[in-house]
Amino acid sequence: MGRLAVVTGGTRGIGEAIALLLKESGYQVVANYGSNDDRAKAFEQAAGIPIKKFDVSDFESCRQAIDEIVTEHGPIDIVVNNAGVTRDSTLHKMPPENWQTVIQTNLSSCYNMSRCVIEGMRARGFGRIVNIGSMNGQAGQYGQVNYAAAKSGIHGFTKALAQEGAARGVTVNAVAPGYVETDMVRAVPPEVLEKIVAQIPVGRMGRARDIARAVLFLVSDESDFITGSTISVNGGQHMY
Repeated sequence: MGRLAVVTGGTRGIGEAIALLLKESGYQVVANYGSNDDRAKAFEQAAGIPIKKFDVSDFESCRQAIDEIVTEHGPIDIVVNNAGVTRDSTLHKMPPENWQTVIQTNLSSCYNMSRCVIEGMRARGFGRIVNIGSMNGQAGQYGQVNYAAAKSGIHGFTKALAQEGAARGVTVNAVAPGYVETDMVRAVPPEVLEKIVAQIPVGRMGRARDIARAVLFLVSDESDFITGSTISVNGGQHMY
């Protein structure tokens, strides 16, 4: 069997594409989800990928789930921190709970998951942690101070943890998607989507599999000289 990967938010959207491509490429995969039991069970049946429900924003929930996954499937070699939510509004209208929910789910989850696996990865001399950031964490976005702050934090988290893990065979990288065709983006009004696409040099929004291919490369054995990096997958919309 291939190396074991855990993908958070792995039953829908970008996470689903990552989980499916990893399985197609010979990895063992466990997909985390936090709600929507019906959608998760349908994914499990269709994909043949085991699912695990737990709250990535809560450390104890992550710790217990990781222990169970290790018992059921073996040591975890790869973690893809993909789970995320949005609670958009301008700051002067943003209630504190919308700040906390986004920071805890999008950013603190990276600490929670990584902390639960890092000791085992260091002891075995191999690990791949890939954090899903965002173009909006690089460039900022009106009405998303919580989301942009969380995603920007992911990029700093990635660089710092990469330095800690490098000598022990643990690489830590990030992928920063632009606008991708997911349920979240499809909810945007068509006239707004047209304006977004007009700003993308390649002339289309991303597809979830575009992001998955970048993750697949970063978790491979062949990427062992790449750590602390962010791969931007945004069709040229934001370059720096």
